[in-house]
Amino acid sequence: MGEHKVKEAGDDAALRSFMRAILADLHALEEMIESGMIEKGIRRIGAEQEMFLVDDTLSAACVGPQVLETAKDDRLTTELAQFNLEANLSPLTFDGDCLSKMHTELDEVVDVARVAAARHGAKIVLCGILPTLRKPDLGLDSMTPMPRYYALNRAMQRMRGGQDFHVLIKGKDELELHHDNVMLEAANTSFQVHFQVSAENFASLYNLAQIVTAPILATSVNSPVLMGKRLWQETRVALFHHSVDTRNEAHKARNARPRVGFGERWVDDGVVEIFREDIARFRVVLSTALDGDPMEALRQGKAPELKALRLHNGTVYRWNRACYGVADNIPHLRIENRVLPAGPSTADEVGSAAFYFGLMASVSDQVGDVREAMDFDDCKHNFFSAARYGLDARVTWFDRKEHSVRDLILAELLPMAREGLERSNIASADIDRYLGVVEERTRRDQTGASWAMRSISTMPPNAPRDTRSRALVNAMLEQQQAKSPVSAWDLAAYEKVSDVRENYLQVGQFMTTDLLTVHPEDLVDLAASLMDWERIRHVPVEDEGKLVGLISHRAVLRLVARGHLSRADSEKVAVRDIMRADPITIKPETSTLECLQIMRDKNIAALPVVEGDRLVGIVTEHDLIAVSSKLLENYLRGG
Repeated sequence: MGEHKVKEAGDDAALRSFMRAILADLHALEEMIESGMIEKGIRRIGAEQEMFLVDDTLSAACVGPQVLETAKDDRLTTELAQFNLEANLSPLTFDGDCLSKMHTELDEVVDVARVAAARHGAKIVLCGILPTLRKPDLGLDSMTPMPRYYALNRAMQRMRGGQDFHVLIKGKDELELHHDNVMLEAANTSFQVHFQVSAENFASLYNLAQIVTAPILATSVNSPVLMGKRLWQETRVALFHHSVDTRNEAHKARNARPRVGFGERWVDDGVVEIFREDIARFRVVLSTALDGDPMEALRQGKAPELKALRLHNGTVYRWNRACYGVADNIPHLRIENRVLPAGPSTADEVGSAAFYFGLMASVSDQVGDVREAMDFDDCKHNFFSAARYGLDARVTWFDRKEHSVRDLILAELLPMAREGLERSNIASADIDRYLGVVEERTRRDQTGASWAMRSISTMPPNAPRDTRSRALVNAMLEQQQAKSPVSAWDLAAYEKVSDVRENYLQVGQFMTTDLLTVHPEDLVDLAASLMDWERIRHVPVEDEGKLVGLISHRAVLRLVARGHLSRADSEKVAVRDIMRADPITIKPETSTLECLQIMRDKNIAALPVVEGDRLVGIVTEHDLIAVSSKLLENYLRGG
């Protein structure tokens, strides 16, 4: 969605007007394809690098606009959140030393961003999802203050009928959350690569891109942790599906497709087929001022920009996106692969790109029509299997048999990619270097995701999730500044960030989240038993997922003192009768100092932590004593 001057689609008349413009653009594109105007005979590649900004506590830093002002580099631009940046690399002809040129420019622009970020107390991190990101970071106050982003948010909310976005992802842990804006999208950053194709071979190469996406993703996964939870190897795939899902419950009931998708079938006829399907299935979200009749531009010998079609295309999020562009009045087509995550190093990113480009240049020649060689359902299943399991995925390949994706990459696909790069006259030194990066991390089974998961597994089992996440980000920063590929990374050291002040600034960093709760109509005996069995002094009371009260051990003791917990009487006493209704609550982002002040002023020993009316944790005297103990120990040791 590169167009800056956008607005909501508006009323019915405005919608009809913009849809008319989209259809006119599509007609013009068909005319250009039929007349042979689309560039051919040359192949170019390109890339876009998204990145996170973090502060000294390794949390998201909302300084993106200030960093851009300091950097003054036209390649750098805004993203949805103020804690993200994007860099657009120069297009390169696909030959010679194009891969090392891409890597050199990538390092250069990331270093520009690093230097500018340091001026504002921030650092650059390359990762698919920032492990230290928290839900409060995803509020509208973190959104980049530009009209197009506010317009996108309002439009998405309107199309959902005001319903919250709902996320449910299951991996080693489980994450479920509701969110009221599109900022979940900002939790994802990627390394998007572009591959120019002609109109004549667009369909065959787009289908090939769909096929090779799974093994490329499997060896590039780098997003296993979201909000402290260990989920998919490439959690971006699951999260992005939810973050811009404009379907309401009625749409889902009739199996309407989400705006984020892999596709449902092979492409048969070409790029126009994709645009037609997206226009038919997805309503206009945004509009923009138009330049005039694209057919008139063609009559004048000019390549039209097709602004309406491109803007609509930018609000449909295919993992392999068809793109139209114009350079020097020559129109061209590209396939944009949006699957690769940012990081874990620039060498890894260019290695993944080389693997992709090489397969795109070789597989179709060896296999022929891929539609005859593989069922689309298998292709789609391969993609989601790679996202879930990384190099542990099993995929169905051209022989229609299931394979370990790791073995397939090492035995078949890397040699095929090498052949494709050699045939494209890529410098042999570049081929050896960048395919070597992919081979090494595949052989060692050390992707960014597996490195993070193994690092966590070596940390103390009772370590706070926030501390584990900070340890990961701290290690990423060190290794990325050293510019070493992930296959050479040591596991993250928990000791470097453990038990320091930054881990306990907000209650969400240390609150108890593994909660036992009771219902208002449950027996008091049950609440008393839970306290006894689990050695806890407070039990939250929930009704249909909402916090309605809190029962304390003191309330139970008072009941005992009054003689109401005999076997006969206890059956008559419900939790409702002794709970404290509407207890004082705090939010995850409440500062620890404010939490202490509330507990002291109100003389209470526990504070439920809520988001809206949903219980997400609890902070008790026991939690605060544990925090104080760690901080005191760290202080006495001179930390």
